[in-house]
Amino acid sequence: MHILGTAGHVDHGKSSLVQALTGTNPDRWLEEQLRGMTLDLGFAHLRFDDGVEAGIVDVPGHERFLHNMLAGAAGMELLLLVVAANEGPRPQTIEHLQVLQYLNVRRTLVVLTKSDLVSSDELAFARELTTEALAGTIAAGAPAIAVSTVTGAGLDELRAAIHDALVALPPRHPEAPAYLPIDRVFALPGHGTIVTGTLMQGRIAVGDELALAPAGRTVRVRSLQVFGESRERVDGGSRVAVNVPSIERAEIARGGVLASAQFQSLASFDVRFQPLPGALGMLRRRTPVRVYIGAAEIFGTLAFASVPATAGETNARLHLRQPTVVFPGAAFVVRRLSPKDLLGGGTIAGFEAAPEGDDAETDEFAALVAALREAGLDGTTAARVGAAANVREDVAQQALDALVERGRVLRLSKPTAYLDAELADGTHARIVEQLNVNQTEKPWMYGTTSLALSRALAIAEPTLIRLLALFAEDGRIAARSGYYATPGFVPTLSAEQRDFFDRAFALDPQQPFVPVPFSELLTHVKSSKIAGLPQAFDTLLASGVLIKVGDDVYRGEQISNARSRLESSLRKTGTLTMAQFRDLVGTSRKYAVPLLEWFDASGVTIRNGDVRVLRERAKA
Repeated sequence: MHILGTAGHVDHGKSSLVQALTGTNPDRWLEEQLRGMTLDLGFAHLRFDDGVEAGIVDVPGHERFLHNMLAGAAGMELLLLVVAANEGPRPQTIEHLQVLQYLNVRRTLVVLTKSDLVSSDELAFARELTTEALAGTIAAGAPAIAVSTVTGAGLDELRAAIHDALVALPPRHPEAPAYLPIDRVFALPGHGTIVTGTLMQGRIAVGDELALAPAGRTVRVRSLQVFGESRERVDGGSRVAVNVPSIERAEIARGGVLASAQFQSLASFDVRFQPLPGALGMLRRRTPVRVYIGAAEIFGTLAFASVPATAGETNARLHLRQPTVVFPGAAFVVRRLSPKDLLGGGTIAGFEAAPEGDDAETDEFAALVAALREAGLDGTTAARVGAAANVREDVAQQALDALVERGRVLRLSKPTAYLDAELADGTHARIVEQLNVNQTEKPWMYGTTSLALSRALAIAEPTLIRLLALFAEDGRIAARSGYYATPGFVPTLSAEQRDFFDRAFALDPQQPFVPVPFSELLTHVKSSKIAGLPQAFDTLLASGVLIKVGDDVYRGEQISNARSRLESSLRKTGTLTMAQFRDLVGTSRKYAVPLLEWFDASGVTIRNGDVRVLRERAKA
């Protein structure tokens, strides 16, 4: 289904034309019917014998109700620009066209109504005036069909033209997340709350859970109708009524949005803005505006880096007083606060990277890659990258999985996030460069901490830690004991550093298992003038060359020899007391107790009352 919309000056016969085409009077209110003037949006269903159909949105023509016109105009794809043959183009004819040039109209048909009130010469003159007035607008060169809703003249020709135009329209974005601006809300006894709108993109099915903005609520779809017909699923372009009974009627108003949960409500957006030529003098670097997006009218500020000097497209930032949900590429219109002059319109900035090579089969695929790059080193989720690229989360997930398989994207874990591989590779190169600098300047260090790398590279430490874990997993970085180094790097102590520790740990052959007090050794390390000695001490501890046990420090080979004796004895006897272990290694109770506790904690032994036994894995 597609959406056909009317536009034109007040009293030019828009509602009468809709009724003649569909048999439905789009003026829903009694006041509208009594006054003969449309005040709010009206809707009708147009169906052809071959199944081609359209939802019609009839908008008010009076300038006082332009805000209502804008609420229904966002979904229009095919425009019926209505001009009364006996009056010709009028102010609202041009104003409506100025508005619609910024929205989603793809094709236009000009309808010269009330042709029964003019002669053939007058009709020809009206056609000429209309052609001249529409030059330079989105209706320039559009076919003009004269009709009379009284006599029926021209209606068949118009129906045929509408049919052909509808068939020629491309389908709405089928893989996009659902987005339904709400233009009407009511309640039905026994059913609860009903919202209606034009499904701008995606699809909705019975049972779906959708996010309601700006309320921040999740609602479940109980039922769907399209012009009174129940549907299990509706696709983009449909005029749809959605039954959401879990929320009260008072909690929803025109301007709200039903959308896929992957969207976020935001109050600021980057936009591409095109000012109306006549509005250039009204723009300031920060211009207070009324923003019309979807079916909403929201006050906000349009901010520029510099005030536009021409009517061409320019980048800007749109700040809204009330958060809302929009999708990349969504069209919007802005007017002044007062008077409500039209300033221009544009689209929400998205990602439109041109496909390159074999890795970008579609525009959506390229947009996903661009969205990943925009997310930066923190990575992003399938839901967020899908929203940024305007594709459904499941479609984004499939594309991301394919990109991971092809090495274009990396998957971070805990929590899962996706990172552009090219961006990651660039960061890896910076990390390696910094590691090489550190390893050259201080070869005695076991590696570099994440904090030191974070400061050197100006990358937030939490972000960097996740990247380092990723690079360590694929072997591009060595991670050990809280330090990071290039693969294969082996720290090397200076001659002075080696001499210091050789002297500090000189072994007594008569007492081979006596340690060095940690506090005493630390005091000597701190007071020494040997360059890099504290870092060398850290390296020896981190690498296991030295091992801290309780309040003392042993050489690694001391611990290895003690363990060898312990395991050999336990394999023979099955159990060992503390006193037996003390005698086994020829040391005192002061050192034997902490050593046994260390072997317990290291998974070598298990304490069972007053004895130790080997753990199962240590028996192997």
